[in-house]
Amino acid sequence: MLHSRISVADKRRSLREKLSGTSIIQMPGAFNPLSAKIIERHGFGAVYISGAVISAELGLPDIGLTTLSEVSGRAQQISRVTDLPTLVDADTGFGEAINVARTVQVMEDAGVSGMHIEDQENPKRCGHLDGKAIVDRATALQRIRAAVDSRRDPDFMIVARTDARTVVGFEETVERAKALVGAGADAIFPEALACLDEFEQLCRAVDAPVIANMTEFGKTELYTAAELENVGVKIVIYPVSLLRLAMGATVRGLETLAREGTLSSVTPEMQTRSDLYDVLDYESFNHFDSEVFNFTVHNNG
Repeated sequence: MLHSRISVADKRRSLREKLSGTSIIQMPGAFNPLSAKIIERHGFGAVYISGAVISAELGLPDIGLTTLSEVSGRAQQISRVTDLPTLVDADTGFGEAINVARTVQVMEDAGVSGMHIEDQENPKRCGHLDGKAIVDRATALQRIRAAVDSRRDPDFMIVARTDARTVVGFEETVERAKALVGAGADAIFPEALACLDEFEQLCRAVDAPVIANMTEFGKTELYTAAELENVGVKIVIYPVSLLRLAMGATVRGLETLAREGTLSSVTPEMQTRSDLYDVLDYESFNHFDSEVFNFTVHNNG
């Protein structure tokens, strides 16, 4: 009702248990708490929280301008309303090794189930933009060791993201992934791989779950969950998809309003009032105060 009834510890254990299964975990990206609740209602196994989405919500490009407090605050808002485990994008950890250590503990306190740290130089940029630069392997490993050493809950997942593929090539991606697992990473997130065969090779090469990023308009083809599962991928994220859908509908709605002077022609495309109230579970608040929920929502709205 108000918040999730499942403890943070249980959510983290749930993610570990899901990873030990045979099925791929699909993680749509929530752009706010309401969208996280809708993801859960549609039967997905976990929720992803994208740094690019948080930047976009703030009207900023994804070039390392957001702060730890902004990202952890949004992650907490999303995590507390869903029974699903959440994985958050923590960029480079908002600094170097000591900053990474603090980031881990702040994210633990925010109630998320895991986070990923990348090996880009500061300031970072979107993983599907050109002109990225990565730190040397020793620095990347130092960040992951700091993350692992600083966590207090052993079930809190530390994911190592590497952006090496488009900077120095696939061979270094594989070698770096192996080293990151050796440093304690629970999973590997290889950004911007070129083809399905590269996912398969990486899955075979590393002794850890591999994450695929199916972001639209990027450098990687949009493979189906079944295709990714067949080559060994354990998690697939859709970081910006729901935001893009929502913003596309927003633009079309505003164009309609400007053109027609009313939105009556597009109301069939809108979420109804009754559906929104159902998602928000208005009726359950009557348990505390009958004056809160004392009305009828008609099916037509």
